[in-house]
Formats: sequence, C-alpha cells, structure tokens
Amino acid sequence: MRRIVLVILACLVLGYAGDYAVVRFWIRNPYGVVQVRPYYAVRQKSGKPDFYFLDPQDQTCVHSLLPHMGYPPCWYLKKHTQQRIDM
Repeated sequence: MRRIVLVILACLVLGYAGDYAVVRFWIRNPYGVVQVRPYYAVRQKSGKPDFYFLDPQDQTCVHSLLPHMGYPPCWYLKKHTQQRIDM
C-alpha cells in the first residue's frame, strides 16, 4: 500500500514539474489575456443577495494545464468569465 501511494505521489510531482518545464522553457509566450467580468454579491438583511456588476477587466493567465507563476490556466478562465465576489 505504501508503494502505491509513493508511485502516485511521484507521478503527480513529475506531472506538475513537466507542465512547469513546458511553460517555462518550451512555449515562447506562455501568457495570455482573458476578459472577465467580476461582480459583488452583497447579502442583505433579508438574506437575499444584491448584485453589483463591475466593468469587464483583462486578467492574465498562463497557457498550461495547471496554475503556474501565480496565474490561473487560460482554459479555466475562458470557462469562468463571470467571477463572483461574496461580501
């Protein structure tokens, strides 16, 4: 059982390291820009949310499978262009 856990952990580490190496050394321009529309969801005293929409903003992303260098992957941001901020 311990060996299986170690093999799975090693595969995860190698997968992340490989994805990072591709982003860092293989792709010439690893960054992209996706336009997102954030909005605030403010809870009223009655319990119902009140929504305040902000102007669309450009958000930097990275062309990879996993998040790297502090940026989310572009494929994820393209699917989640509406970003809710709960208050």
